[in-house]
Amino acid sequence: MSETQGGETLLFLTDEQLRQGIEAMFFAYRGFTADPDRILATMAYGRAHHRAVHFIARSPGTTVNNLLSILGVTKQSLNRVLRTLVADGLVESRIGTSDKRERHLYLTESGAALERELSDAQRARMRAAFRAAGPQAVAGFRQVLEAMMDPDMRRRYHALRETRP
Repeated sequence: MSETQGGETLLFLTDEQLRQGIEAMFFAYRGFTADPDRILATMAYGRAHHRAVHFIARSPGTTVNNLLSILGVTKQSLNRVLRTLVADGLVESRIGTSDKRERHLYLTESGAALERELSDAQRARMRAAFRAAGPQAVAGFRQVLEAMMDPDMRRRYHALRETRP
């Protein structure tokens, strides 16, 4: 990592600078999740519901096992979330055609509307932050986020990006 300070390029960051970065991540995450949290609270849902809806929207027909792998949660935890989303008419679970043990997940019209509402709030916040920071900062931010990912998650992230228009 490098940082320009007083015209010098440092090849390291101090512990205090790292602490400040960690705190900035915590507070940014609170801001990033605040709007969706308010929307979800009116439905008695939490962030696990949001993550499930997000990734089902991004990959319609994804399997339960794939969603488990992406989210890194237990099967019991995901099943609890999916049961609620299915019961409330937001997610549809279809049995696989080639493998009857697989369940493929799709958002219903109501689920897609909820996903849009949640994502619109986050996109607005990201758009404003990216505009304020400028293109170089946006590119640097993405580099930092990718560098923080575990290698397997980075591969998954790149695979998800490649499958999208």
